[in-house]
Amino acid sequence: MKKLLLLLTTLCFLSCSTKPEKSKIMETKKSLNKDSKIVTVIVNVSYSEEVTKVKDFIKKEQVPLFFNLEDSGIVRFEWFLNEEENSGTLIEVFENANAFQTLGSKVLGSPINIKFNELFSIESLTVLGQIPDDFKSKLKPMNPDFKLYSGGIN
Repeated sequence: MKKLLLLLTTLCFLSCSTKPEKSKIMETKKSLNKDSKIVTVIVNVSYSEEVTKVKDFIKKEQVPLFFNLEDSGIVRFEWFLNEEENSGTLIEVFENANAFQTLGSKVLGSPINIKFNELFSIESLTVLGQIPDDFKSKLKPMNPDFKLYSGGIN
């Protein structure tokens, strides 16, 4: 009984003495069916190179380059690999279409993009969100699937 009382007293003390902290996610107000104007790009790839070479490219070349770009508008740039199937998914999230177009125009045809194309075969490319028609035409050789916002919670 004394142990139970001590435990309850300790829990009460801890809960009363610590400030409740909300995560940033909880502080963000949710919107219903309001297009955030964010552009998400999902690139599914396959590769035939040794996985260590692929990971080295991702971690030592590609990601640092994108991380160090100033005013890039990148919200998210993350790789996920399935080493058993030699496949991967790159998820890119941009603040808006302008950020995607600006960065995409810089990268297309650049040395990092050429190396990307040497290592990976694009199996599918999905662009979620509204982007300008002239930039859509630049992406056409990659056979993208363009999808517009329709509704949701963000």
